[in-house]
Amino acid sequence: MHNNHQQTPPASPYNSNAAATTTASKDNSKATVCIILATSFFSFLFIIALPSTSPIRPLTIIRPDPALFPNRPISLTEIPSAPTPPSIAYFISGSAGDSARILRVLLASYHPRNHYLLHLDLSASQTERDRLAITIQAIPIFKAAQNVDVVGKSDYAYPRGPSAISSTLHGASILLRLASDWNWFISLNAGDYPLATQDDILHILSYLPKDLNFVNHTNYIGWKESKKLKPIIVDTGLYLLEKEEIFYATQKRELPTAFKLFSGSSFTMLTRSFVEFCILGTDNLPRTLLMYFTNTPYSYSNYFPTVLCNSDQYKKTVINHNLQHVAFNKTFSTKPLSLKPEEFDAMIQSGAAFATHFQFDSPVLDRIDQEILKRSPGKVVPGGWCLGDPANDTCSVWGDASILRPGLGAKRLKKRIVDLLADDKYRSMQCRYE
Repeated sequence: MHNNHQQTPPASPYNSNAAATTTASKDNSKATVCIILATSFFSFLFIIALPSTSPIRPLTIIRPDPALFPNRPISLTEIPSAPTPPSIAYFISGSAGDSARILRVLLASYHPRNHYLLHLDLSASQTERDRLAITIQAIPIFKAAQNVDVVGKSDYAYPRGPSAISSTLHGASILLRLASDWNWFISLNAGDYPLATQDDILHILSYLPKDLNFVNHTNYIGWKESKKLKPIIVDTGLYLLEKEEIFYATQKRELPTAFKLFSGSSFTMLTRSFVEFCILGTDNLPRTLLMYFTNTPYSYSNYFPTVLCNSDQYKKTVINHNLQHVAFNKTFSTKPLSLKPEEFDAMIQSGAAFATHFQFDSPVLDRIDQEILKRSPGKVVPGGWCLGDPANDTCSVWGDASILRPGLGAKRLKKRIVDLLADDKYRSMQCRYE
């Protein structure tokens, strides 16, 4: 009698081990990526939370010169002739060898009403950082206004990585602690330069609502999807003291569905309220997007536009222009060109408040100083607060910093902003999905 029951052959030990190995490999790969993401994010948060140390401010509190900020009696009958000028917080950063360029940008964009934080990243030596601080201390108006500081505990800021976001947020958090009266935040680098005086800029901004964020942005992703958004990177500037290259993970990730991605430029003009929103953690959105962009290449130009346009509170405050002039070539390239002398007229007539990218000691900078800013080498830009003899150093004697003397730059900037805001057309450009 035959037994018709067929026994199932035992599973091959080889196949079982192979399947286990494959599964373990996938699990290990996923675990590695998770560890990378978590490590980078917590390094990110740690850097932002670092306390600042500055060699500029002494331990004893020195009050600003009362000549710059006189106490005005409040009149119930007098009608003010002009609104009170606003204040801008500038974060000016650079790398090794950039201290002279940072100082030049500071002098060209200086006004006693503003606040300035200078940052030389870890690629610069401590000697260079100390020399910059000593130079700042030696300039009388900086001592009188008490509004220029140098970051003592620096970090790396790779333009291609999220450490640039970390460095900027760290600088902004220091400026929030240093001063409570500024209205807008602008981050400049050593290759930027103003195209208008601070009297021009503050005069025009004094007539604008203080809740406007000037940020280039677009929802169109196109080629950026595969090159800048799906790759996973590790930015060693977040957790290493030595300068190392950014490296890419072999895996890629899908685009998020919980929020819309927006891209823009690295130059922005942000309100104090929005900066506090990003740093103080009153909403979970900024932290969620930090987690995403912590391992995304070129994330600095994407972070602020994405936070703004995904926030119900702030997406109606965006002006789709950052008031900066940038020259690009006509080929398919996103890398800005260095500005050349023949582009001077077009740059000035653009009505922008700033421009980039300038080479070290470019002759274009000398022409801007002479024709636009009226600034002498090594001196600040003269403004309404300068009371000295024009034949010598106009700003060696100073008075009320709230007095502005706008010029032609204010007219150009006014025309640019009026064009942006005319007929409420800017609303159709706010956080538009394409």
